[in-house]
Amino acid sequence: MKGLGAALLGLGLWQGAVWALDMPGFILPGPGRVAQTLWQSRALLAEHALVTASEVLLGLGLGAFLGWLSALGLTWSPRAAGLVRPLLVFSQAVPVFALAPVFTLWFGYGLGSKVAVALLIIYFPVTSAFYDALAATPAHWVTQARIMGAGPGRILWCVRMPAALPGLLSGLRLAAVYAPIGAIIGEWVGASRGLGYLMLLANGRAKTDLMFAAILVVAALAIGLHRAMDALARAVEARRLACANPAPD
Repeated sequence: MKGLGAALLGLGLWQGAVWALDMPGFILPGPGRVAQTLWQSRALLAEHALVTASEVLLGLGLGAFLGWLSALGLTWSPRAAGLVRPLLVFSQAVPVFALAPVFTLWFGYGLGSKVAVALLIIYFPVTSAFYDALAATPAHWVTQARIMGAGPGRILWCVRMPAALPGLLSGLRLAAVYAPIGAIIGEWVGASRGLGYLMLLANGRAKTDLMFAAILVVAALAIGLHRAMDALARAVEARRLACANPAPD
């Protein structure tokens, strides 16, 4: 209900701005006109949305896996963490818009460059959130595992990683929102398909209603991914708590 209320409020403010500013439709179309275009161009939007969704899912999967693997490696080797973490911060200090043309030059105008941009945006929040959660494992858990004879690898896998699972899931929630941004930026730089390409095409032809429709589809994709990750996080957390506190016989 809260989401529906927020959506209705946003639509009301949008329509109010159209009436108050009295702008022509090719500059600021109303929600009714955009909804009509959304329906009339549903096949075109679905075709390009499928391309963008594939880029997003590939980037999200690769970025999440590499972020998970990197956080484990940095936790395993504090010396490597001291060397690599500044590089991770530097990778985020460089604007993605500046790197997107480079990725297009390296990987071409196809799927690879868009996945690379999405991966770059996703990788840091997943790595950072999971690494910080691994470092925040309660010290007495680690001490107790050492007393019981567990080695560094077993402690990392059986103690630190389960304790850091909420941090990893939090990073994945953020990554689900950022992933579409990376794919769209990659399509803006150079593409012949995808919602980002469709936005530029619609803008160049003064079809602002189609551009707004594509933006709404991107927003729906991001919201859907975030909700899916949130549902996954809730299910995993419930499972973890059930295992930690089994019901009495």
